Amino acid sequence: MMRSFAARSLSHIIFGVSTLAIAAPAMAQDAAATVGQPGDSEIQETAPGADDSEDIVVTGIRASLREAVDIKRDAQGVVDAISAEDIGKFPDTNLAESLQRITGVSIDRSNGEGSTVTVRGFGPEFNLVTLNGRQMPTASLGDGMSPPSSRSFDFGNLASEGISAVEVYKTGRASVASGGIGSTINIRTPRPLDNAGLKGSVAVKGVYDTSRNEGNPITPEISGIVSNTFADDRIGVAISGSYQRRKASVNNAQIDWLDGRFGGTAPLTNEGAVVTNAPGPDDVYEIPQNAAYSVNDIDRERINGQAVFQAELIDSLTATLDYTYSRNRVESRSSSVGMWFNNAVTVSEWTDGPVAGPLFYSELIAGGSDLSYGGSLTANQTENKSLGANLTWEAPGGVTMALDYHNSSAESKPTNKYGTSTHIGTAVFNILSKSFDTRDYLPVLSYTTAPGVDALDASLVTPTGNSFRNAYFKNDIDQIQLKGRYDHEGSFLSSIDFGASYIESSVRSAYGFIQQDTWGGAGPPSDIPDDIFSVVTLPDKFKGMGGAGNPDMIPALLSFDFERMVDLLGGLYNTCGGDGDCLAPYTVDRRITEKTLAPYVQVNGQFDAFTRPANVIAGLRYENTSIKSSALVPIPNGTRWVADGEIVLTYSGESDFTTFKGEYSHWLPSIDFDIEPMENLKLRASYSHTITRADYGSLQGGLTINQQFGREFGGGSRGNPGLLPYKSKNIDLSAEYYYQPDSYVSVGYFHKSVENFIGQSRVDGPAFDLRNPASGPRYRAAVAALGATATAGELRDYIFINYTSTTRPVYNSDGTFALNANGNIRGEILSQPEDDLVNFQVSTPVNNDQTAKLYGWEVALQHTFWETGFGVILNYTKVDGDATYDNTQPATVTQFALTGLSDSANAVAFYDKNGIQARVAYNWRDKFLASSGPNPLYVQSYGQIDLSASYEFLPGLTGFVEGINILGDDRRGHRRSEHNVVFATQGDARYAAGVRFNF
Repeated sequence: MMRSFAARSLSHIIFGVSTLAIAAPAMAQDAAATVGQPGDSEIQETAPGADDSEDIVVTGIRASLREAVDIKRDAQGVVDAISAEDIGKFPDTNLAESLQRITGVSIDRSNGEGSTVTVRGFGPEFNLVTLNGRQMPTASLGDGMSPPSSRSFDFGNLASEGISAVEVYKTGRASVASGGIGSTINIRTPRPLDNAGLKGSVAVKGVYDTSRNEGNPITPEISGIVSNTFADDRIGVAISGSYQRRKASVNNAQIDWLDGRFGGTAPLTNEGAVVTNAPGPDDVYEIPQNAAYSVNDIDRERINGQAVFQAELIDSLTATLDYTYSRNRVESRSSSVGMWFNNAVTVSEWTDGPVAGPLFYSELIAGGSDLSYGGSLTANQTENKSLGANLTWEAPGGVTMALDYHNSSAESKPTNKYGTSTHIGTAVFNILSKSFDTRDYLPVLSYTTAPGVDALDASLVTPTGNSFRNAYFKNDIDQIQLKGRYDHEGSFLSSIDFGASYIESSVRSAYGFIQQDTWGGAGPPSDIPDDIFSVVTLPDKFKGMGGAGNPDMIPALLSFDFERMVDLLGGLYNTCGGDGDCLAPYTVDRRITEKTLAPYVQVNGQFDAFTRPANVIAGLRYENTSIKSSALVPIPNGTRWVADGEIVLTYSGESDFTTFKGEYSHWLPSIDFDIEPMENLKLRASYSHTITRADYGSLQGGLTINQQFGREFGGGSRGNPGLLPYKSKNIDLSAEYYYQPDSYVSVGYFHKSVENFIGQSRVDGPAFDLRNPASGPRYRAAVAALGATATAGELRDYIFINYTSTTRPVYNSDGTFALNANGNIRGEILSQPEDDLVNFQVSTPVNNDQTAKLYGWEVALQHTFWETGFGVILNYTKVDGDATYDNTQPATVTQFALTGLSDSANAVAFYDKNGIQARVAYNWRDKFLASSGPNPLYVQSYGQIDLSASYEFLPGLTGFVEGINILGDDRRGHRRSEHNVVFATQGDARYAAGVRFNF
C-alpha cells in the first residue's frame, strides 16, 4: 500500500536504528574536485597533549569523512564527491547507488540496480560523464522499440572496485568540460605514482538475490587491483579487474492507455454498459488499451578492467598511458499473459473528476475474445573501450602544462540471432470478459471464459503474431586537450588556468524489424505441441505487494521455450525466412558527427575582504560545434492492409542517404566567490552558463515513416541537426558551518533559468507517393454496399470477395477463405494507384521560445559523536520549477513541462571503531514526472534501505556483508490519475558476503 513519506521514513529509520550493528561502510560525501590522492585511506594526526612519537591513525569511514570535510571547506564552487575508503574499496558495488547519497542526486533503476542519475531535477540526458577529465562516449539500446538516440550514461556498465573517486560538479566552471546542465560527473581511477610502493586488494564474494523466480540465486563476484612503483618510484604500474555475475527476476504488471478523453463518455455508455460515478462531460479520463503481467528472468555478466603505466621521464615530466575496458551482457527471458480491450460493453467504477481514474474496469465480449500468452528473449551487450595518453610538464616559472589524448568507444548490440526486442504471441480464445482493479498497489487482472474452456489448457493455445526488432548503437570519441596553469606569487592573483579541447564524436544508430501481423491467429492450436508449454503461477511472483492475495487475480500463465517456438513457427509459417535467424536487417541507419572546439581561460584570485580571507575564480569558455547528420532512408513502394485497423509498408529494397548540417557557438562565463566572515563559517556564491546538447534522435537527418499505421493517417519523424543546445543560467548560494573537525551543517540555494527547450512541429502531407488501401474507390464501394455502420472487418471482407485480383487472401485446403479468430477473412489488401494518398503526420523537433526556471534548496548535516565511533549523515533536497504538467488538460492540449523534478533525502548512520565498520543508509525520492507529451508518466515516491558491515579479523583481511533494498520496496508509475497505473514492479532484497585482502 502507498504510504506518506513521513510514515515510510519513520518506519525505515526505526528499522535502521535497530539494525545499526550490522550496517555498512559509509561513503566520503561532498568531497570536491581535488579529492586527495587516489587510494589514500589514512590520516595521521597527533592527539592533544600526547608525545609526538605517538600517533593516532584514523582509517576507513572516519578518514574519508574528515578528508571530505577539509576538501569541501577549501573548494571553490559547489563540488561534491565520493572517494574510496581504501584501494579497491568503494562504498557501494554500483556507482549510481553511491552517487544517490550525494545531496541533490537521485537515480533511476534498471533490473533492480542503479543505472542513470538525476542531479537537481535534471535527468540522465542533462548530465555529462567524464573519465579522468575525458568526455566518455555513451551507448544504449533504449527500449528496443525504436532507433536508439540517448546521450545518457549507464553507470551499470562500470564496476566500482577500480574507481578511486567520483566528483560531481554542480556549478559550471570554464576549466570543466561542458555538456551537463545538471552536472558534470568525473570518474577518477587510481594512478600508481600517486601511491608509491606495492599496494593492492583482492575481494571475493557471493551475491544472493531474493528476487530470483527459480534456479540458483547465488552468483559470484571477484575483483582485484594491484599497484607498484619501481626505479626509485619513477615508474609505476597499476592493474585492476573485476568479474560480476548476477541472476535476478523482475516481475511486472502494466497497463497501456488510450489518449485521455475530454468531453463525452461514449466508450462508457455503449448499450448495456454499467458505469458507477461516470466521468462528467468536462472530466479528463483514459480508457485501457491492454493490460498484462510479465515474469522476467535476467542474467547479467559484467567484466571491467584497467591497466595504467606511468613514468617520470625527468624530474619535471611525467607520462601516463592507460587503457580501460568494460563489457556488460544482459540476457532477459520474459513470459507474459495479456488482454486487449476493444471498448465493448463495459462495467466500470470511477473516481471523482476533474481527473477521473478507473477503480474497476471490465469489458464483456458477447462473441468471445482472446487471452494472449507472450514470450521473448533478448540478449544484448554494451562494450566500452578507452585508450589514453598524457604528458604533464612542470615548466620553470610556476607553469604546468598537460597534453592529453584519448580514443574511446561505446557499442551496444544484440548477442543473439533474434534481436534487441523480441516477442512471440500465442492466444486462447473464447474469453467472455476481461477486467482489472486498481484499488491496490498491484493492479488485479482477471478474466472469465466460456463454459468448458480452460485458459491453462495447452491444447487450446493458438499461434498468433510475432515481432523481432534489431537495434545497434555506437559512439566513438577522439579528444585532445592542452591544459596549462600559471601559479603566481602575488597579493591578489593566485593562478591562471588556460587551455583548449577538441572533440570529434561520431555516432551510428541503426534499427530494423521483422514482424508477422497474424494477431487474429496464424493457424490452428494443433500446430503447437502441448509439451512446449509449462504453467507459471503468478500470485507468488508478486509476494508482498498489495493485491497479490486477491482471489480474482489471474492465477497463472503458460510459458514456452522461446527458441523451440521460433524453430517451430519458422517451419510452419516461414517466420524469419524459416531459418530461425530473426536478426532483422537495418531499415534505419543514422550517422552523426559532432566536432567541438573549446578554448578557455580562468583567473583565480585571493584577497582579504574586511580583514577576512576571500577567493574569487572568474573564467570564460568558448564552444563552437559543427554537426553533420546523415540518414539512410529506406524507400517504401507500397502499403498493405493486413488487419482491421492495421496498414503496413512494403519496401522496394532501395535506400538513399540524406545529409543535413548545423552549427552553433556559445560563450560560457562563470564566476565563483567565497568568504569566511567568521571562523569556521564559509559563504559561497556562484554564477555560470552551461549547456546540454540535443539527443541524437532529434539531430538525425532524413525522413522516417512509421512501418505500421491506422486507416486514417500515418506517422513519421524528421530530425533537425540545426537544433541549438539547451542553455542554462545558474545561480548558487550556500553557507557552511564547520563546528567540529568531523562535523558540519550546510544550506544551499540554486536557481537555473533554461532556454532552447525542444518542442515538436508537425507537417501533414503525402510521402513517397504511398497510397492508402483503406481509402479509395474500393473502400468507398464497400461503404456504399454495406452502409456507414459496417465494421472494418466487414469492409475488408467485401473487398476480398469483390476485388480478388488486388488482394491476397489465405485459403483453406478446400479452396474456401481461411478465417481469423473474429470470423473475418485472413489475408492482406494491396494498395493500388487509384487509392487515395496516405496522409502522414510528420513531427520535426524545433527549439521553442519557452524558458523554464528551476530552483531549490539543499540542506546537509554530517556529525560524528565524539570518539564513540558513531556518526550520521543527513541531507534533503527540495526542487521546484515553473513548468509543471496540468493533469486536468486533455491530450489534445500541447503542454511544456520539466521532467525529473523531485525532492530527495538521505539518512545514513555509521559506526567505525575497533576494526568494525558498519552503515545503514536510507534513500528516498519523491514522485516525479518521468515523461510528458500528450499524456504524462509519473513515477511514484520510492525509498529503500541498504546496509553493510565489515570486520578486520587479521591485519589486511576483512570479512564483510551487504544488503540492498532489504525491505523489498516496490516501484509503481501512473498517468494522470494514480489509478491509471502504467507499471507496478516487484522489489526484492539482494545480499552479499565475502572477504577482502589488502596489502
